[in-house]
Amino acid sequence: MTAPRIGVDEADPTPAFEQIRRQITGHIASGALPVGAKLPPLRQLARDLGIAVGTAAHAYRELEATGLIESRRGGGTRVIALPPADAAPAFDADALREAAQRYAAAARRLDAPPQAVLDAVMAALRAQNDDDAH
Repeated sequence: MTAPRIGVDEADPTPAFEQIRRQITGHIASGALPVGAKLPPLRQLARDLGIAVGTAAHAYRELEATGLIESRRGGGTRVIALPPADAAPAFDADALREAAQRYAAAARRLDAPPQAVLDAVMAALRAQNDDDAH
């Protein structure tokens, strides 16, 4: 199974640590990161995302505080629990709406007709699902 994607959107006003925390929580809730799964080391995550190690560490500390992951010196960081069933949704509806607005503005600049815009979104979602399945 391919590791789920974690990314930082610099255009998103949400702090990078919170974007990472939210994505990892979502991956745990969806089962893409099952209990026992090992997370990337802080330095590797920071390098991969182009962020400071302290930012990655902040995200991991937040996840540890909620009891979802555990870090052990020499043992790495692993998923130890699922989010509670009554937890907030694994995504931020406001951030999604903002991303959609940015995409719509870009599509408008391309003079793309609405159906082409919707088709492109659906194709991108299918590609993501295919990537996640492999």
